[in-house]
Amino acid sequence: MNLDWGIIWDSRDALLQGAAMTIMLTVVTMALAVPGGMVLALMRLSSNRIANGVAVAIVEFFRNLPLILVIYWAFYVMPMALDVQFSAVTTALVALVLNVSAYNSETFRAGINSIRKGQMEAALAMGMSRRQAMFKVLIPQAARRILPVLASTWISLFKDTSLVSVIAVSELAYASMQVRAQSFRVLEMLTAMAVIYWLMGYPQAKLVDWIHRKYGVKE
Repeated sequence: MNLDWGIIWDSRDALLQGAAMTIMLTVVTMALAVPGGMVLALMRLSSNRIANGVAVAIVEFFRNLPLILVIYWAFYVMPMALDVQFSAVTTALVALVLNVSAYNSETFRAGINSIRKGQMEAALAMGMSRRQAMFKVLIPQAARRILPVLASTWISLFKDTSLVSVIAVSELAYASMQVRAQSFRVLEMLTAMAVIYWLMGYPQAKLVDWIHRKYGVKE
């Protein structure tokens, strides 16, 4: 077998740009999906049936579809439905944010519901409104339980960004496959892609472990 590992060095610019795009997609998606998930969670916890029903429909729809199908839907269907043409990066972000927001919603809802009902009752007894009790009593306590789960979601999101390569977003997987197609160096490029993903993912995984140890709640 004739291997040419020099192709990795020769393609370093494309690989680094792809890695940067992967990081950007992860950061922007989570920055939007955290408030998105919080809004959906509060809607699901609301006594308003319309708000609750809308949130349930959104969460159950996107949580139970494969992410790659959501990506294809956003790329092919959304522009026709809205009569607007989006860039591949914008389309990828829309699909990722919708998917992760649905999961974050359940994370927030579970965290809030894990707080004993007596906390809400005590806050109401002190004269707080339900809104004040939610934001000043329940959510601050729930944050400690939610943070480790959000950290794990971050790791999953980081790896799932590779799926947007199917719509030609130039993240790491797409950049690697482009070099592979042009050079016919399959083993070298797949190995390089795996190593780069591992080098970026391992420190994040260790950070998640630390967050679980520091902020995990044991009862």
